[in-house]
Order: sequence, then structure tokens, then C-alpha cells
Amino acid sequence: MNARPYILKETNWKTVKDNEYKLAVLPWGATEAHNYHLPYGTDNYEAEHIAELAAGMAWKKGSGIIVLPTVPFGVNTQQLDIKLTINMNPSTQAMILADVIESLEYHGIEKLVILNGHGGNNFRQMIRELQKDTDIFLSSLAWYEIGDWDDFFETGGDHANEMETSFMMHVHPKLVLPLTEAGDGSSRSFKITGFREKWAWAPREWTKISKDTGIGDPKLATAEKGEKYIDFVSGKIARFFLELAEADISDMYE
Repeated sequence: MNARPYILKETNWKTVKDNEYKLAVLPWGATEAHNYHLPYGTDNYEAEHIAELAAGMAWKKGSGIIVLPTVPFGVNTQQLDIKLTINMNPSTQAMILADVIESLEYHGIEKLVILNGHGGNNFRQMIRELQKDTDIFLSSLAWYEIGDWDDFFETGGDHANEMETSFMMHVHPKLVLPLTEAGDGSSRSFKITGFREKWAWAPREWTKISKDTGIGDPKLATAEKGEKYIDFVSGKIARFFLELAEADISDMYE
């Protein structure tokens, strides 16, 4: 495979010095169990694939985009009783993000998008705090929040479910165990109405809500479903990258 000039981990100084990059994308995932059948790096594989696919579309249209290496650790404070889960506290994430922003400031980067691949991560408050100290326009998106899953998949859930399993079956099929090896992803819900209806929030204690670490039955997953959803999501994000790359950050409002 030839090095792609919009993927920083692949490209080289000979290429970088001759290109003008204005928009940086930082995929940010997590390292955690995903039922019995998906790899611990699922969130990283997903975020990186979406970032690279969408950036490639935007690059072809002259976006001046660069995808940074993926940060592989996320907020997993409620999963530490699951073997080899790696937690990164939000305060640590904020310090890493601040260092990345400071580095990018030296190189003429005007905009940064954090492409989130893990539900435990939340960058909004970090961005609010860091934005006042940088001229780089900061933003974030969570790829899995795009679209209605019901348009693509038959069963619900939000972790190692039909959607994530279909994604990985399409992108990294050799890393997915046969679905006969997967747990059914059954889970328990809060007893308190506000938490169940999601207008109140508290973190879930993972081993108390799921016996196999999954939430959602993956058994109906297929690579074809994954491909359709990935195409939809990456197309939407590519258009967002293009709009953002072309935007004047001094004139962002209608």
C-alpha cells in the first residue's frame, strides 16, 4: 500500500513539507472488552477507519486535511473490574488534548476535529475550557451518533451490538470470532425511571448490567449491513470535513 498523504502515521517529511494542512482530525477510541467475539481495540479500529475513509474523500476535493494517529485509551472508570481494560481519566485526556493543540499551533493548523469512537469519552467541556487559549477552531463528533440505526440494523443495544459487529465484520473480519461464540448481549437497566428514560444520567457499573460485556444481541450482524452504514456515515463526515475546511473561522454563523 502506498503512503496516503493525508494520514500522518503513513506519510513522511518529504510529503508533509510540500503540503498545506489546515484541518487536523484526531481519532480517539478506547481499549475495552466487546462481548466475547470482538477485539479489545474495536473502538480504535472503528474511529480510525471512519476518520481515514472520510478524510480520503475530502482530500480528493482539496480539503488540506491530515488525520493524526489514534489515541487508543478512553474513559473506562466503570469497567476496571474487567480484565485488561485500560482507563484514561478525563483529566488526563484534557492534558493530552492541550499538548496536541499546542503542537498543532506551531504548524499552521486552523481547525481540529476530535473524532470520538467511545461512548465513555466526552470532549465538550474540555473544548470549552481549551478554546479560550487557542486560535485553532476546536470541535468534536461521535461517528456512531450519525443516522438512525433502525434504518440499517434490526436489533438495538449500544455496545458490541449488531451495529458494531457488522462494522467489524466488514472492516476486520479476521478479528471477529464466529457469532456462535458471542454472548447474547442481554443487559439490565436502572430501576429509576429518570435514568431509564435518559433525562437523568449516572455511569453504569458494567459487570452489574452485562454478563458478557455486550449490550445488544449481535447475532443478526452481517458485513453487508456494516458496509452500508459505514458508507452512509463516512459520506456525511466527509461533507462535514469539506465544509469545515473551507469555512472562515472568523465568520461561522448565519
